[in-house]
Amino acid sequence: MDIYDRVPKIELHVHLEGAIPAGTMWSLINKYGGDPSVGSLDDLRRRFVYRDFAGFIDTWTWKNGFLREYEDFTLIAADVARAFASQNIRYAEMFVSPSLFRKSGLRPQEIIHAIHRGLRQANDVRIQLVVDLVRDYGPEREITTLYEINEVKHLGILGIGIGGSEHEYPPEPFSGLYERARKLGFRTDVHAGEAAGPGSVWGAIRSLHPDRIGHATSAARDPALLRHCAEHAIALELCPLSNVRTGAVGSHREYPLLVFMEYGTHFSINTDDPAMFGNLLADEYRMIEQSFGISRRGICDIILNSVRTAWMDEAEQKELVEVFSAEIDALMNVDASGG
Repeated sequence: MDIYDRVPKIELHVHLEGAIPAGTMWSLINKYGGDPSVGSLDDLRRRFVYRDFAGFIDTWTWKNGFLREYEDFTLIAADVARAFASQNIRYAEMFVSPSLFRKSGLRPQEIIHAIHRGLRQANDVRIQLVVDLVRDYGPEREITTLYEINEVKHLGILGIGIGGSEHEYPPEPFSGLYERARKLGFRTDVHAGEAAGPGSVWGAIRSLHPDRIGHATSAARDPALLRHCAEHAIALELCPLSNVRTGAVGSHREYPLLVFMEYGTHFSINTDDPAMFGNLLADEYRMIEQSFGISRRGICDIILNSVRTAWMDEAEQKELVEVFSAEIDALMNVDASGG
């Protein structure tokens, strides 16, 4: 174990459905009669290799076909939370997409209840929820989902966002939905700049006025956009290894982290779909050190700045920063002494 395994961590862009541990996913596949193309755990891991974003979405859809009952969501929530705790992730704001499962006859409210039951089984990690609405379904349908999840907002739902096929479904039609979400007390997020250019990010900012933006990778090509995000404290949820694995960027060294840093943007580092990309937060930190020469202290500062973009009140943020800082300082001292 190195310092990146041991440091306290925070995740602000991670999908429940994309974080299911391989063993848990394997048990679900077998529960529902298996799949001829996946005869072993090794086959399952090979299934989670993609050449592009379209390939990732195909596998995402296939995998979700094995989530058919409410108890499945309790199972995956508990196992994901335990996996987070084992990595020393102390706090997470986790996306869930309940409207994906209407075709199985599952109600969003009951899915949230089931997830909540699972999260309560894990200790040592606090996980809040962000409901990721599906842009492919359109605002009229997803406004219904918004009102449904509002009924269970008290179960730890902090905010809403939209994900899905960014290049096919622009953000502007969702402006009314976002306005309603804010009136209901939800924080707002949006996937943008992952599978489309800077114009998609500008469109999301101007029409949806989000608190945070997921990925925002292509924003690095537009200095005016980066300055706007920095000046208006629009936090970015960066997912470097995810973007490499889906082909959004060509390689680790091509990821525009240094550009985001140069313009003073507020950002966090996240895994997105760790079970599907084979990445842990510790892997993200190692890649940053190796690819960009950022020091261990610099990466720990990124972790602390990630806490400052979390959706918690100022007192909670301050307390968590202090706890993280004390633990990081102790680890850095041990690391420096060769312990």
